[in-house]
Amino acid sequence: MLEKNFDFQSAEKRIYEAWEKSGAFKPSDSGEAYSIVIPPPNVTGSLHMGHALNNTLQDVLCRFERMRGKSVLWQPGTDHAGIATQMVVERQLMENQEPSRRDMGREKFVERVWQWKEQSGGQIINQLKRLGATCDWSRERFTMDKGLSEAVIKVFVQLYNEGLIYRDKRLVNWDPKFETAISDLEVENIETQGHFWHFKYPLENGETYEFPIAYDDDGNPTEWETRDYISIATTRPETMLGDGAVAVHPDDKRYAPIVGKNCILPLADRPIPIITDEYPDPDFGSGAVKITGAHDFNDYQVALRNNIEMYDLMDSKARMVDADYVPEKYRGMDRYDARKAVVEDIDARGLLIQVEDKKIMQPFGDRSGVVIEPIRTDQWYVDAKTLAKPAIEAVETSKTRIIPENWSKTYFQWMRNIEPWCVSRQLWWGHRIPAWYGPDGSIFVAETEEEATKDAIAKYTSEGYSLEEINDMRRHEHGGAPLLVRDDDVLDTWFSSALWPFSTLGWPEKTPELEKFYPTSTLVTAHDIIFFWVARMMMDGIHFMKEVPFKDVYIHALVLDEKGQKMSKSKGNVIDPLVLIDKYGADALRFTLAAQAAQGRNIRLSESRVEGYRNFATKLWNAARFCEMNECKPDESFDPAKVTSTINQWIIHEANDCAAAVTREIEAFRFNDAAGAIYKFTWNVFCDWYLELAKPTLQGDDKAAKKETRAAAAWALDRILMLLHPFMPFVTEEIWGAFAKRDALITAAWPQYEDKLANKGAADEVNWAIDLITGIRSVRQEMNVPVAAKIPLAFIGGDAEDKKRLTEHGDVLKRLARLSDITVADAAPKGAVQIVHGAGTVALPVADFIDIAAEKARLEKEKMKIEKEIVGIDKKLANKNFVDRAPKEVVEEQHTRRADYVAQLEKLDGALARLADL
Repeated sequence: MLEKNFDFQSAEKRIYEAWEKSGAFKPSDSGEAYSIVIPPPNVTGSLHMGHALNNTLQDVLCRFERMRGKSVLWQPGTDHAGIATQMVVERQLMENQEPSRRDMGREKFVERVWQWKEQSGGQIINQLKRLGATCDWSRERFTMDKGLSEAVIKVFVQLYNEGLIYRDKRLVNWDPKFETAISDLEVENIETQGHFWHFKYPLENGETYEFPIAYDDDGNPTEWETRDYISIATTRPETMLGDGAVAVHPDDKRYAPIVGKNCILPLADRPIPIITDEYPDPDFGSGAVKITGAHDFNDYQVALRNNIEMYDLMDSKARMVDADYVPEKYRGMDRYDARKAVVEDIDARGLLIQVEDKKIMQPFGDRSGVVIEPIRTDQWYVDAKTLAKPAIEAVETSKTRIIPENWSKTYFQWMRNIEPWCVSRQLWWGHRIPAWYGPDGSIFVAETEEEATKDAIAKYTSEGYSLEEINDMRRHEHGGAPLLVRDDDVLDTWFSSALWPFSTLGWPEKTPELEKFYPTSTLVTAHDIIFFWVARMMMDGIHFMKEVPFKDVYIHALVLDEKGQKMSKSKGNVIDPLVLIDKYGADALRFTLAAQAAQGRNIRLSESRVEGYRNFATKLWNAARFCEMNECKPDESFDPAKVTSTINQWIIHEANDCAAAVTREIEAFRFNDAAGAIYKFTWNVFCDWYLELAKPTLQGDDKAAKKETRAAAAWALDRILMLLHPFMPFVTEEIWGAFAKRDALITAAWPQYEDKLANKGAADEVNWAIDLITGIRSVRQEMNVPVAAKIPLAFIGGDAEDKKRLTEHGDVLKRLARLSDITVADAAPKGAVQIVHGAGTVALPVADFIDIAAEKARLEKEKMKIEKEIVGIDKKLANKNFVDRAPKEVVEEQHTRRADYVAQLEKLDGALARLADL
């Protein structure tokens, strides 16, 4: 017997443990293969709303396909998260007043990280279980486990041998706190209050030129100024010490007289050329741009195009380097101390024109919180351009589909303009790069040190060295050190996660899982890692497996707060999914996310929405209890195609249609439409109408009709439980188990649409009655007819079918629309409100039940109130300052409120029109 309420807090844990214990999450031995690899969360992570959405949608797909008889593998695992994990352990060492990472040494520190991982890492896995995720946890992988590490090394060595990995000195995002290169994804660009310093760069040998300072209406110069300098502006004055040139646009006639000449770099007193390049914008600032190739990504490209010398100004901690081209005063200074000194010294020389307050976008390390510095360093790179070509073609030819399709444009834009991929990081936690250096700087890349040493011996032997000389090489120079020294760097975490779809299945071994589940079926992920993860999996999957890694890539939207703002701790608007699960249950959160997961539209999440879907679960629970109390139990002998009652034929038809709709929408990744279809059928069709229409039969004396209705109700409820299960797995499993001794719902067969269950005639007839009841109820509400009042109905016109339906469903109409009598008439009685229904007109004489004058006054008052609200909103939206300055979500809210008021106004006008007719 079902309890009065569903106690999700105790049931969820019990149900999940039963699922896991039964082996339901493991792939079956039969059926078509269906596989998904989880986007591996960081081992340091905890469940946030993005994870909740991503994993809910994956779980919906896995439960759906599992019920359709497929052999489903949802491959779980976590990412070692290089910087994040190293930061966590270093902070722990500091808090415990233990030796620092550098005091401890690399080997001991890495051991300590592994200890932390075993004890504290991976809490997010338990949190995913609370969400109801049905991953095959027995196959959980970690990007640093033995098998995956071997795959990473093999890939690196193979790409190196194929000429697709190489070492180069290029500009990278450098984090001065962690002293490592980081990826673009680990950089947060934040608008901050800064300054724009305008400097004079004197022309060499005191040369001068005429610079236009005034123009007529046609843009022709009318006034000139003699200048012996060129003006530049910068937000980072300390970098000027590394300038290699000043660039102007080739069409900028103002500077034509001095292009090709030199100016003197202040403080460094070094001549640098004035060049032309397409990069400077003539209309921005002075139109002249300082080119610091070693410390700015745009300048770097200009310097490469024009063969401009680059000067490396800073070390790994962003301190000014000890180099001849850096004036002695600034050497060893922190970059911000150097900035202050440079500005003061330029001002002392009379070369500071002005300082302009300006908001600027600054790049910050998302983990370190410090400003990122573009620095040239020696790093390892992948030739992404070569690997990208087949990955582009795969999406062009639909071997892999990106859904929604518009995200393929983003994919193509990145892939067709791809730059070399920097894969090395200056960390200790991660896959150490399998490269060794000989005494002469030669590089030896191999899977083991033994293989690298063999390669080194072969190389030096071929160059004429004897074995004794080779053995002495490093010994003589480094006091007994081995011949080769291993590279200190580790690989970017994206390098290992790029192999995820096949390394987790056992590659490079030819495992049965690899044969069965690769390529995977679907990838569910967010748009912000299309390039960083999706594209890289495409490149590596095609290169190493000769096949795309997944057939479909579904890109889900972002989860925002209810006002449409991104969630952030600084705004205080972060919604913790675990808090919502504790309060409302996992089912309510899952359904909320799925019901709002429309393609291409961000989700606005509010606690009230979650509470609303908790109420939906309660509605289902109460409906199930009603069925149970009325002995509606599953009957194996029941044939839904042979029911005789019109109402039962109707509910079977509607359930059959719902199964088709939910199936169709999940297959098309329209999760919101699938959720909407089962919600509407459950709440409106089954709970609100069918159970109400079936009550007289269930409580009547006709045993045959009662038996059929009990079986039909149980059959329809089963269909609800099966169709709703992927979205709300816990409450559906609990109800399913309470009604009969049978296998768990998680492994039940998915309902298929059956032609034989379609009954349009019964559907039209019952829906005719429902629409009539709904219309009468709406009029009663609009006219403010007392709830207890029973009013007569006159049906005018119509055809024979309408009159037959009136007769057959008269008792239901009277009971549910609160009618005193139903008659067929030639004309509407006096004081009647009329509504068109079917081929006839329904007349409801309400004048005797309401005070028409008072009702008119009430509606007019309500109308004036709404019209006033609309005028107020229109004034706001007509105010350009409001529209331009107010947050986007506030403006959108005003438009939404106006649309709601207009809809209410239309209803009030309709009601007033009806009153006027009376």
